[in-house]
Amino acid sequence: MARLMAIRLIKAAEHRRMPWKNGGGETVEIAVDPQGASLADFDWRISMATVAADGPFSAFPGIDRTLSILDGSGMVLDIEGRTPVRLTVDDAPLHFAADVATSATLVGGPITDLNVMSRRTACSHGVRKLRVAGTERLTSDAETLIVFCHRGNVRLTTGNDDARLSALDTAISQVSGDMLLVSEAPADVFLVEFGKA
Repeated sequence: MARLMAIRLIKAAEHRRMPWKNGGGETVEIAVDPQGASLADFDWRISMATVAADGPFSAFPGIDRTLSILDGSGMVLDIEGRTPVRLTVDDAPLHFAADVATSATLVGGPITDLNVMSRRTACSHGVRKLRVAGTERLTSDAETLIVFCHRGNVRLTTGNDDARLSALDTAISQVSGDMLLVSEAPADVFLVEFGKA
């Protein structure tokens, strides 16, 4: 991704809809690197999906993923080699290998999740949930920082650039250092940081 601007804004209307890798549903692609990459050759990818039935996850060789619940009652994840994990909107994002057999059982109807994936040989990632009420100052040394606005409205300022995000909008910054998140009313955001492998 070219470093032409401090912040690149992706509006919710720009998201790309596409089928799941295993054909079991539809995913909404928020951002991918390199831009235009397919499910087979991305370095990192952020997407949303509605899960309406129990079943297996798509397998992605060489990929790590972090899953967060955006809406719904949650689900229980059965990840090979681990104790089953119940994941709800109140829980921290869950990090696990995307090439390990994983299946989901819904707790109480359909859910919408946020899925962050990175190729182990290309980069690593971390995901944090944050409630912004007023002004939050952040410092990040990530090569790429992404702010996904789940609910509410928030303004992101870094350097001389700023971006105003409404629900489901995303800002991508490739300038490390300090930044401000400002919201007049409480807003829920996810911070995704991509760094070296």
